[in-house]
Amino acid sequence: MKILNSITRRIRCLPPAISSSSLHRTRYTGSLLFNLASFILPALYGTLSKLWVANIDASMVVLTDAYTYMNTASEAVNEGLPRAAWVIIGDKASRSLGKRLQLTHTLIAFQSVIGLILSIVFVAAASSFANSFVPEEVRDVSLTYVRIASFTVFSSTLETAVATATRALDKPDIPLAISTVKFAVNIILDFLIISKFHVGSFTPTVNMQGTIQLVCNLVAAFAGLVYFLWSNTRSFKRHTPHDPQERLRPSLDALKVLLPPGLIFFTESAVRNALYLWLVSTIVALGAVYATAWGVFNTIRWGLIMVPVQALEATALQFIGHNWGDWRRRVDISTRKPQASLKELRGIVRPAFRSLAIALIFEVPIAIFLTLFGAKPFASYISGSDEVAESRLVLYLLRNVNSTCHDPSGDAAKVVFVSESREQFSVCAALGDHMSGE
Repeated sequence: MKILNSITRRIRCLPPAISSSSLHRTRYTGSLLFNLASFILPALYGTLSKLWVANIDASMVVLTDAYTYMNTASEAVNEGLPRAAWVIIGDKASRSLGKRLQLTHTLIAFQSVIGLILSIVFVAAASSFANSFVPEEVRDVSLTYVRIASFTVFSSTLETAVATATRALDKPDIPLAISTVKFAVNIILDFLIISKFHVGSFTPTVNMQGTIQLVCNLVAAFAGLVYFLWSNTRSFKRHTPHDPQERLRPSLDALKVLLPPGLIFFTESAVRNALYLWLVSTIVALGAVYATAWGVFNTIRWGLIMVPVQALEATALQFIGHNWGDWRRRVDISTRKPQASLKELRGIVRPAFRSLAIALIFEVPIAIFLTLFGAKPFASYISGSDEVAESRLVLYLLRNVNSTCHDPSGDAAKVVFVSESREQFSVCAALGDHMSGE
């Protein structure tokens, strides 16, 4: 009994940092846990999907990267207006919840239309895309897969808009729901249709894997949208006191609010991703081995290294947006060019420094371990090819330092994110992302 009483007293004396309130989704720790869970599931499936395809035909593993490169080509759209959401929709100090919901609805509608247009363009240009981003050895059988993957651009833009806006609204459970649905449905369908234990007597193909991925992405994106509308928009209309004149429908005026900062992010991302795709097309031209090695490198990087980084980045941006809104309200939102002191800037960007410190603690040991022990065996396991693993190891050793540098450079861009200098932000963001090797 004395032991139990002692344990009880110690629990009661625990610091607030690990209390239940700090684990709420509106606090840094709680939001970070939600974001970790929502990012780790897609990364895990990205690794598993390569294993499924390697079991079907190891030479086709490189084809699955067409999906990645296609989404990279559309990344400027996903990093345009959605990036602006952090300081626009995330500004809960000077904007009402109704106004923030209208901005969210506008963002989702606009991004969905643009994503659908891009998907149609990619379908029409499937042959040209395959010539640039699919190795010659498998190019003849790639067109169907590329056309299937084209519509993942639409699902990606919808999912990104919903996920980013809801994180800015302090609702990280919605991105987690999207990732959970996507992961669960993918695993079930992959196991039933393309695994070694699939039902029926047919032979699985890589096009089946692409179709499954497309269906699951669409289902997850729309599930997240429905969940958001039900849990937030519907709840606001029924249970939250608000001005009856306050409109929640997408509007041109709301789009005009999102466009100015969104165009800055769009331009920076378009330049950065154009350079990245030029680099990828050069590697693809070297042949299937190097193209597969590059794809496996990205699988390891985004499947292991970058999951904590993405979660920390999203969490930092969420609270930087809130801090920015609080500061703008204090200095009066009618002030056209407010000036912040160094102390105020430190307060605004404190979440970025916190994320940076946590990332370095975890990322450096992981990178060292993979460099010394895990890179080659893991690459061989994913690709099903020792030749690819050897090439992959060289790539990893050359770029490992850049991967670990992603956080300092990325968080430097977050610091400038809240500055009034648009040119300074664009330069810092571009340098930061290219240091990370994107």
